[in-house]
Amino acid sequence: MTDSDPSRTVGDKTLCVHAGNTRTDEDSRRVGGPIRTPITLANSYHLPDDPSTVDWSATGASAATGNVTGASAATGNATGASAGLFYSRNTGANQLALQVKLAALDHGEDAVALASGVAALHAIFFTHVAAGDHVVVSDTTYEATWKLWSSLLPRKYGIEATFVDVTDLDAVRAALRPTTRLVITEAVANPTTKIADVAALADIAHGSGALLVVDSTFTPPPLYRPLADGADLVAHSLTKYINGHGDAMGGAVIGRAELIEPIKAEAMVDVGGVISPFNAWLISRGSITLPLRLAQHQASARHLAEFLDTDDRVAFVAYPGLASHPQHALAARQFGGRGFGAMMAFALDGTPDDQNRFVSHLRVITSAVSLGHDESLIVHVGTDGPRVAAYPDEFRRWGHLRFSVGLEDVEDLEADLRAALDATFG
Repeated sequence: MTDSDPSRTVGDKTLCVHAGNTRTDEDSRRVGGPIRTPITLANSYHLPDDPSTVDWSATGASAATGNVTGASAATGNATGASAGLFYSRNTGANQLALQVKLAALDHGEDAVALASGVAALHAIFFTHVAAGDHVVVSDTTYEATWKLWSSLLPRKYGIEATFVDVTDLDAVRAALRPTTRLVITEAVANPTTKIADVAALADIAHGSGALLVVDSTFTPPPLYRPLADGADLVAHSLTKYINGHGDAMGGAVIGRAELIEPIKAEAMVDVGGVISPFNAWLISRGSITLPLRLAQHQASARHLAEFLDTDDRVAFVAYPGLASHPQHALAARQFGGRGFGAMMAFALDGTPDDQNRFVSHLRVITSAVSLGHDESLIVHVGTDGPRVAAYPDEFRRWGHLRFSVGLEDVEDLEADLRAALDATFG
């Protein structure tokens, strides 16, 4: 589905405000009724008079039932007995509301919200791969994804994984086997910012009967919607940009209803990695401002990347918005002029101690893990570890500083970087 699809009748900002705001018809008419989905801090719900009529395997109303890409998503009712509300491990009222919103934002049929981004990734793998299967995984990926496929899942369940450079499409084709079930990548790789050509990877995966899974945490909607380029399942760490305030954890998977429903039934209900009502509510609230925040994040990131790129004390800057980025043209085409994200990696032309001293001199930018928060975050990562072998030469030589650009005044962020550079190299 594209932005010009006629079935989508409202814009991104309207979707962020209204989608999943689950008012019943009665509440909508009642004076004094809530206009926002309230927090329902319940782990159990009233059963009907005859509990034998309950479908105990139910996982909640499907977002697919409400044309979530159109106006009905703004007022759709995802609460009530028809939603299968009886126990929060099967689903909860706030989770349902969040799922409607997430499906709407990514232009997917359905969504499942879980306790964390890693829970969402594991839920895909647990549900759609079995012993004896094979997967192809990007050789540059989030640490938890790397560990799941380099160690835990092969060792515990006998699933084989081949790591490849997803920018080498011939290598991806060569890695496929008759038993390949998934091709797994990130739209923008963490931490190198390598760009995956999602449409090309989708064609390759589908040609062998595999599904394409895209972690789009660095590129949330409306910046990018991988489903529109052929991805089958999209994963987000909701903890990051979609929540945006550094105060809640969650993860999500979005895609066709036929692929999401088994994730709900198996990974959510039977493994139990459900999202809490409070976190679901916080993330729903945070997502309201996503398009506005994302525009500011990206504008500041581009300015700061250009600033760092012109400083001789900086060894390299990896940011897709720079013309020097190896996949700049692909990023410009794939993201359709909507931006290049707000994540970058850079390093000083110095020692590991220089990188650490630089971070210690920052006063506005916070030294902490995570990303996509309202405040700018930076973390120094060295040259050790098994994943580093797949990193570009400059990452292996200097290490890197992963920089998530926040919402502070860009003049203050630039001044903070400049002062820390001056103090480090004095």
